[in-house]
Amino acid sequence: MRKAFAKFLEHLESVQGVSPHTLRSYLQDLHAFEKFTEHDSLGAITKRHIRNFLADLNLRGFKKRTIVRRLSTLRTFFKFAMQHHMIDKNPLDGIESSKLDKPLPKALSYEQVQNFFSQPDTQVYLGLRDRAMLELFYSSGLRVSELAGINCEDFDLKSKRLRVRGKGRKERILPVTRNASDWILRYLSHPNRKPKDNALFLNKLGTRITTRSIDRMFEKRLLQSGIAGKVTPHTIRHTIATHWLENGMDLKTIQALLGHSSLVTTTIYTQVSTRLKKEAYDKAHPRAKN
Repeated sequence: MRKAFAKFLEHLESVQGVSPHTLRSYLQDLHAFEKFTEHDSLGAITKRHIRNFLADLNLRGFKKRTIVRRLSTLRTFFKFAMQHHMIDKNPLDGIESSKLDKPLPKALSYEQVQNFFSQPDTQVYLGLRDRAMLELFYSSGLRVSELAGINCEDFDLKSKRLRVRGKGRKERILPVTRNASDWILRYLSHPNRKPKDNALFLNKLGTRITTRSIDRMFEKRLLQSGIAGKVTPHTIRHTIATHWLENGMDLKTIQALLGHSSLVTTTIYTQVSTRLKKEAYDKAHPRAKN
């Protein structure tokens, strides 16, 4: 069974461009299933094994999100096994997938954005770098992996355009605001920036900054800001998408800018926008709480 797992993961990485983090999650799910079934042969797996595995996860108190993810992993794997003639019958046929209630993404107000972005001390090199990264997140709605992967040649200062590589290694060209461009230029011109590779954003050693380092930067700036709740790079992505919508940008354009493969994913921001408007109304209207 492990040989089949290896072929499956190799396919995901080489053909579909799945990230290392996602590959680790797939591997964890597959190994959990293998340990439960105690079978080495794919052909020995039946629908009963799948149902017993899901029931065992439920009895052991796993969260619904984890159970749904593991079932999704098995479904993807056995579909691959069928396509590559590793099995004659798919044991997932007839087993329905549970659906999670998706919470609305968090979005900050513009005042909160200003507060959050003002936390880095831009008189020092790393503070200037952090401010440039924050401004670029908000300018172009980037994923954290996209920002970490930007090379210097991807940013065209003259045209204020940025080339990013998104999910599935798909490239898209994004506009960059004048404000973000100015912060990036200041960062690039700082005498303490001594690059050892061609990455746009560097760590203190001069090499490409990691997604984990960016997450830690957000944790630090959140603590300084006093904003309640959790603010991550994805929060800024949700925030600018919501602000775009509230300022009249159409959903198809937002979809293209964010790199969503489906418009359905983008429509979630219509609900966020409605919620924020209701919160603003309740806060501003003198009789809204009566």
